Amino acid sequence: MTNTSTVRFATLPVGALAIVKLAIHLYAGRYYGYYVDELYYLACSHHLAWGYVDQPPLIAALAWVVRHVAGDSLPAIRLLPALAGMMLVVLTAVLAWELGGGAFAQSLAALAVVVAPGFLAMGNLFTMNAFEPLFWMGCAWCILRMIKTGRRKPWIWFGALAGVGLENKHSMLIFGAGMLLGLLLTPERRVLASRRLWVGGAIAALIFLPNLLWNIDHHFPFLEVQANIRRSGRDVPLGPLAFFGQQALTMLPLSLPVWLAGLWFYFFAKPGKRFRALGWAWLFTAVVIVALSPRVYYLWPAFPLLFAAGGVAWETWLARPGLRWVKAAYPALMLAAGALLAPLTIPVLQPETYIRYTRAIGLQQPAIETHKLGPLPQIFADQFGWPEMAATVAGVYNSLPVDVRHGTAIFAQNYGDAGAIDFFGPRYGLPVALSGHQSYFLWGSRGYSGDSMIVMGGFGRGRLYRVFARVEKVARVEHPYSMPHRHFDVYYCRGIQRPLGELWPELKKWE
Repeated sequence: MTNTSTVRFATLPVGALAIVKLAIHLYAGRYYGYYVDELYYLACSHHLAWGYVDQPPLIAALAWVVRHVAGDSLPAIRLLPALAGMMLVVLTAVLAWELGGGAFAQSLAALAVVVAPGFLAMGNLFTMNAFEPLFWMGCAWCILRMIKTGRRKPWIWFGALAGVGLENKHSMLIFGAGMLLGLLLTPERRVLASRRLWVGGAIAALIFLPNLLWNIDHHFPFLEVQANIRRSGRDVPLGPLAFFGQQALTMLPLSLPVWLAGLWFYFFAKPGKRFRALGWAWLFTAVVIVALSPRVYYLWPAFPLLFAAGGVAWETWLARPGLRWVKAAYPALMLAAGALLAPLTIPVLQPETYIRYTRAIGLQQPAIETHKLGPLPQIFADQFGWPEMAATVAGVYNSLPVDVRHGTAIFAQNYGDAGAIDFFGPRYGLPVALSGHQSYFLWGSRGYSGDSMIVMGGFGRGRLYRVFARVEKVARVEHPYSMPHRHFDVYYCRGIQRPLGELWPELKKWE
């Protein structure tokens, strides 16, 4: 282990790895389209608010900025997550440097981020998950600086990062609580004795306050959504062993010795003892996530903390005579393994090639939800079929008489289908969609009576007859690569039995 006062930051190798990470994301996705959540966030950006049913407001605000600055093309909206991925590479190397690591430690930590399949997937989509690791690791850096220097000023930055992080994802609470608990469990609790802690806390609370007030006013819909998801059994159930097995796979199996070495560094290595609060933070976060909702990607933002410490531990071990060759061999193996697994999580291959590739290597993305799958895993399948869906609905809408068309609503079963209509529909003259799903429910019936309505699947003809006097199947939506549950019939319905505004509360679907 070395000291940052005598060792320079490894600008060249870390910078090269960061550029590689950015280049991968700029290249990927040319054979695929918009992801389902991206369509939803773009729709949310047309309804700016301090909160949404299933997320805080930051992602919609970012989408609004991107739309007005660079447009809403796929390269435009995916530039920010690609840049966030590049920044995470650098930030992880900075953490390794602050922990006392030299050039090898910094480079190994950065490499672990670059080759991790999970971070490849995360940095390729415009979602909250792409930005979450920056907030977590930014807060960890603040704690690290206070432990090293004894200064309390970073509490101000900690508060600002935590506050904005909460406006990105509420899971910031878990990692933030973990860091505070880690400090309480170690002698470094002395950094808590500062007025700046309270100032930082006030800053975080002030930034988060608008979303908190929005949730209070709307009776905490996020909690209702989470409860409904657990009751529905939609998520693939994962016990602790299965969960951590998937962590090892999605962080790259050859990186397992690196992040395990990171845990060892915090809890057993003498140089890591003073930084043990960060080890406790990681463990606390892991335990809470496993106990509450162990989706495979929920713990990913915490792994750079272990990669950084693991790089320092490995650098110390490999300084012994006879082991220095491992410094070249093991990173080379990680690169090879990363290249082998990369096509599983980032769309660099055409769909047909991807299918052949996964059959050849016998590996596939771990399933996140219990939906029936088609030829592609869910994350990839949810990037297909949206333009075709809008075109099919447009064919029905534009076949109606002009005087009927004006009052005809389009009802979608979920925010993905509705988002596709809102995004691709204007080119066909379609109105914005209605849906009872997530925040679309809050946007209401938009003044439609419901007497003339195009309904996109979901209900089935029998249920529709209980609402409308006339129900006619008029089209079918299918795409060979989309999720099977997005293959459905389209109905044209007339003669609604009750006004749509009166019926609307029964259409709420928060799950």
